[in-house]
Amino acid sequence: MFQGGSIMEKNHAYNHFRTEVKPALVSKLEEFRLLGYNEVSESGLWGFLTRKKWKKVKEDIRIYEIIDDVLCVKVSDYINFTTIDAYRNNEFNLEDENEMKELLK
Repeated sequence: MFQGGSIMEKNHAYNHFRTEVKPALVSKLEEFRLLGYNEVSESGLWGFLTRKKWKKVKEDIRIYEIIDDVLCVKVSDYINFTTIDAYRNNEFNLEDENEMKELLK
């Protein structure tokens, strides 16, 4: 699964909110786990938000807006993003049966 880590993500304008919104991130990860998505990490979720949801930075964003964005993440949106990201980054060799099974989990 997507683990994050791009330069853009590390320098994202909203990173200063991360500690404050950690309870919302943990809550969303618990929701993912209840739905069977145990491999999603906090950094992966934050990476999704910084690279997809918050591509365009709002200068005057408030913490409640950040929390709302975190809590409104849909599993399907996260999975679609990570799948496309995996294809872009060539993390999977579709010739390898084990990697194909991993991708389709």
